[in-house]
Amino acid sequence: MPESRGPFRPDHVQDGDRYEISRGHPVYVAPAGSRHGREHLVGAVPLATDPAVREAGIDVGYALDDHTLRAPDISIGNVPDAPGWADGAPRLAVEYADRGTNEDDLQAKVAELLAAGTELVWIVRLRGPRRVDVHARAEAPRTVPGGAMLEAPGILSRPLPVDALFDHHRADEVALENLLARHGHASLDAVRAEAREQGRAEALIRAIEVLCAGFEIPLGEPRRAELAHADPQALEALLAHLARHRAWP
Repeated sequence: MPESRGPFRPDHVQDGDRYEISRGHPVYVAPAGSRHGREHLVGAVPLATDPAVREAGIDVGYALDDHTLRAPDISIGNVPDAPGWADGAPRLAVEYADRGTNEDDLQAKVAELLAAGTELVWIVRLRGPRRVDVHARAEAPRTVPGGAMLEAPGILSRPLPVDALFDHHRADEVALENLLARHGHASLDAVRAEAREQGRAEALIRAIEVLCAGFEIPLGEPRRAELAHADPQALEALLAHLARHRAWP
């Protein structure tokens, strides 16, 4: 990136413009490729549903200072419900890197986010073996491979499988576990055990209600009546369908 500071400021960029600003210089941000764009949504689901997360966003622009505007692919923490660019920085920023990613700009973006207060930046590498590069303030970067777990103490309450940032089936499983945990259930297996102990159908209906609320699936009176008359086997099948497809069958 240029050493000297350029003349551009965050207020020179409008919502929808394909530019970020680094030290006063415009940085063109190309539209995401098919895989790149798809993975944004995959990773956002398990992160946004973590029980500790109250604010999350995709492509939120942050005015890191008077001459820097950056928009991480996924932001956790400090995502205000207000118009305009967000002031400050997200607590956790996630960037997906694929074919065509400008590595120099990516590293500059990481450095600018950390300098502005971001606690963790995760770089999800879509080329080559599954892995995530972890950057934290005052720590050397490290790489966490597929099959391992990522942790964000004080930001996420639960470890996140690396694979949940790549694979939508794994992401949905984690999101289901997170939504259940928000309502006091340790896991889907715990819900099933609760069903056996306290009344199988009642507990399964409660789990379905939690999942519908988390995934914003409408649950009106006709569907509630359908649940009330379903047997436990049908409720289990419905719960599995909702967890997998995030839609009513």
